[in-house]
Amino acid sequence: MRHLILGAALALMLPLSAQAQDAGDAAAGEKAFAPCKACHAFGKNGVGPDLKGVVGRKAGTHEGYNYSAALKGSGLTWDEANLKEWLKDPKAKVPGNKMVYPGLKDDKKLSDLIAYLKTQS
Repeated sequence: MRHLILGAALALMLPLSAQAQDAGDAAAGEKAFAPCKACHAFGKNGVGPDLKGVVGRKAGTHEGYNYSAALKGSGLTWDEANLKEWLKDPKAKVPGNKMVYPGLKDDKKLSDLIAYLKTQS
């Protein structure tokens, strides 16, 4: 009986452990952001739009940036799930957008990068 209770307790804790791992490491995310700096900054538009406060923002709406019609019409809000899909493969997430980035395929780095973006509000 004790083994059954212990097994049930461990099974209940597994999803919590997975969520903690998905939360990402903002410090590692800052390093993962390095290639993004070629086009993006926090606090000003560049080749790409300003990313300050991007988490929670409606896609294609930051003032002063000329977005593609595809992104403006996407109806997306940059929550964690949409950001993860976008950063993994921007052309698949919003066909016709003008971002030339090929995508980040590493799920850990994606989680870290999103954690970092969340610190830049």
